[in-house]
Amino acid sequence: MHEPAPHDRVENSGISRRFVLKSAGAAGAGAGMGLGGSAVAAGAATPSAPAAGSGRRAATMIGVPFERRGTARIAVIGLGNRGAAMTDLFLALPGVRISALCDPVRAKAEKVAAAVTAAGRPAPALYTSGEDDYEKLCERGDIDFVYVATPWEWHFPMAKAAMTGGKHVGVECPAAMELDQLWQLVDLSERTRRHCIQLENCCYGRNEMRVLRMAHAGLFGDLLHGAGAYLHDLRALMFSPTYYEGPWRRRWHTRLKGDLYPNHGFGPVANYMDVNRGDRAVRITTFGSPALGLAAYRAQHMPPGDPSWKESYVSADLSVSLVQTAKGRVIRLEHGVCNPHPYSRLNILGGTRGVFEDYPPRIYLEPEMSGDTWGDFSRYGQWDHWLWKEHADPPGGHGGMDYLMLFRLVQCLRLGLVPDFDVYDAATWSAPVPLSHASIRAGGAPQDIPDFTRGLWRRARPGVDSAKP
Repeated sequence: MHEPAPHDRVENSGISRRFVLKSAGAAGAGAGMGLGGSAVAAGAATPSAPAAGSGRRAATMIGVPFERRGTARIAVIGLGNRGAAMTDLFLALPGVRISALCDPVRAKAEKVAAAVTAAGRPAPALYTSGEDDYEKLCERGDIDFVYVATPWEWHFPMAKAAMTGGKHVGVECPAAMELDQLWQLVDLSERTRRHCIQLENCCYGRNEMRVLRMAHAGLFGDLLHGAGAYLHDLRALMFSPTYYEGPWRRRWHTRLKGDLYPNHGFGPVANYMDVNRGDRAVRITTFGSPALGLAAYRAQHMPPGDPSWKESYVSADLSVSLVQTAKGRVIRLEHGVCNPHPYSRLNILGGTRGVFEDYPPRIYLEPEMSGDTWGDFSRYGQWDHWLWKEHADPPGGHGGMDYLMLFRLVQCLRLGLVPDFDVYDAATWSAPVPLSHASIRAGGAPQDIPDFTRGLWRRARPGVDSAKP
């Protein structure tokens, strides 16, 4: 699926020393990311406790609408593969102005700016003076929403700068890499009254949205279990000298043992089960296979003396997590990007009346089906979400889900609607990153998943299964 756009790194570690000092220092000893070390889940022993020093709680962001506006003024930080492609989709939407662009590689910013003006839109301001120029962008007064498509270690400080600057922000996956950072995003969203959204495009896939509506209509009966994954052979891309700007993504495999990218699988299944909207994810247990795939690929394809030979990989080639919810349901998450495997997100949902499994899509529902033969999922097109009924052949990547995600985001911005996701979803879907690492390090011991909603998960409320405005 989508790969965040790259930024330059300034040290061989793949994370600049300035970034480490700025983002890890606040977390305290044992919670930060040292150069060449592994990230430790901050507060893993007591993860239900909010971040230390966060002070008095502000009001929740649940149910808070955007301010209504005629034009959605967008800034994009990170103009590599992902950021540039998504800027093109923003330009395909009415009522959007690209106010500013940011990337330390000026040629990338200029190329995207040229596409903006070629589409007949005003020229955006450019921020290309080093890796911290995004801070100045976030101070502008003509931006409503900041879209962040950068390497993972930058998601937290950039989202923080956007909200501090009075902007709503949408972040590519994951929202942050440490538990303390996720709590800080929750606290900051509540304090600034700005939304921090995980832009999870897989929640807008046609199959995912159809299954969501079928589940909410009761076709699967009482829900029991689900599964989601990111199984995608990324070896060639991670060692490519051009696909990513530097080895930042591969370097994460030297730091964390667990699920580095849970959101694509977790988000849709969480939606099926109304996680944070009547149920909640309570704990996670993770086991990991040996880390052999990247080293084997390097031995076969990389020449002696390549910088990658200094790397030692620790991330499990396959991590398998089990998440239990407050209602006793079970969600299985898998992550594997270092071995041969056809692309799959699993996308499974089972209940007392039947089951759906994707890749390829197939369904089995009682009473209309019996025996050992799967049913034809294409027969259930009447359950398509209204977005897919209005946009049967949407433009853009990943089968159109990218476009529909941005269409819906801009629609909510312009009409003053409550967004489909909020900061509590972003934090929940990203929490398996540090917690799966902690579980593997502890021999598979369960790790508590924080209640980022502080008890408000019990309230039923809309999400992606939204009413047409």
